[in-house]
Amino acid sequence: MNERETLKINERGHLELGGADCVELAQRFGTPLYVFDEAYIRRMMRVYRDTLAREYGENGMVLYASKAFSCKAIYRIADEENIGIDVVSGGELYTALQAGFPAEKIYMHGNNKLDYEIGEALDAKIGCIVADSYSEIDKIDVEAKKRGIIQKILLRINPGVEAHTHAFVQTATTDSKFGFSIQNGTAEAVTAYALTKENILLEGYHCHIGSQIFEKKSFVLAVEKCMDFTAKIKEKLGFEPTKLNLGGGYGVWYTDEDKKLSPEEYAEYVEALVAEVKKQAKERKLALPFLLIEPGRSIVGEAGITLYTVGSIKEIPGVKKYIAIDGGMFDNPRYALYQSKYTPVLANRANEETTELVSIAGKCCESGDLIAVNVDLPKAERGDILAVLSTGAYNYSMAMNYNRNLIPPCVLVKDGEAEYIVKPQTYEDLIRNDLVPERLKKD
Repeated sequence: MNERETLKINERGHLELGGADCVELAQRFGTPLYVFDEAYIRRMMRVYRDTLAREYGENGMVLYASKAFSCKAIYRIADEENIGIDVVSGGELYTALQAGFPAEKIYMHGNNKLDYEIGEALDAKIGCIVADSYSEIDKIDVEAKKRGIIQKILLRINPGVEAHTHAFVQTATTDSKFGFSIQNGTAEAVTAYALTKENILLEGYHCHIGSQIFEKKSFVLAVEKCMDFTAKIKEKLGFEPTKLNLGGGYGVWYTDEDKKLSPEEYAEYVEALVAEVKKQAKERKLALPFLLIEPGRSIVGEAGITLYTVGSIKEIPGVKKYIAIDGGMFDNPRYALYQSKYTPVLANRANEETTELVSIAGKCCESGDLIAVNVDLPKAERGDILAVLSTGAYNYSMAMNYNRNLIPPCVLVKDGEAEYIVKPQTYEDLIRNDLVPERLKKD
């Protein structure tokens, strides 16, 4: 286990996060339980914000990527830390607005924004929409005209950079569903098209090459390709973008197969991006664009853990040993989707030596309901508290009610204090929207 100041083993041998004993958290709030470390989240936001300001002045902004983890509390923290956010749905937008987040610091993404979502974004007067299709550009233009406004947009472009990550989370390859390709000319064509719209102000471009990337060179190459494209567009169309959004995708530690980066090392990603933007702008005689970055996973990923209670233990002699927990793919579907690896720890015996190779199984009626496969643990017993580390990103946000299991609540901890930021679901919540037609009702 990679310890840090706010994630450690305390004198009782228990795992501790944000000054709170995880065993006590499990006893107080029950399991499964998502737990988030507020101090770590704020530190990561500040590192990105301060590094960008130091290296690039006031000519940029950090946007927290909502898809990693969205709730009202995270937006309040982002607002207090003076960063913006990006959203990818009407639901994320609504949540942010309900939290009082300033609309002008909201950017909206999505490859298929629905008509009502575009309308909601325009009505809220959000800062910018990242357009990803001709029909969307048309719709934004029409709806902006109805409202008597000029809507700022960026175009999502595809620089064709293949990062070393899972195929499902590569987003800048030529055949990706996202963006307009620089290589085949569609990015240039859509730029010319957007510039004809009277109720749209095209400010620049957005690109995002993927997720869980540790190589700086992939990000730097994306900058080079985007700036080269910008120079060509200026020459051909007379349009020079004023904004460039370079997305995010910085990797986090899940197991010891991953690099363990400090907040200061994450700052080096920003430094590398800024240095390349400055270099390319100087070489190509371009004005420095307003620069945006979208770290999401790296802000909350390692800030979160999930606590479970161990239930059934089943050993298949000579084959495998299963440790079953009271959660599963309904609160963390990432193993089923991507075969994502995680590090489990017995939170109530966190300093004990590992003695067994086990697989962590969930309670769903699915053979593929696994959280971790072939991982080392001390000999587990029914009632132990199991913590799975680095579950702050894409766990709660991807959770579901499969088998009508309840989505776990979320707790925020700081200086040993803990409180709900997402309250527990109830069985009543599960059936709240169920309806029975009259013909099926009992007399």
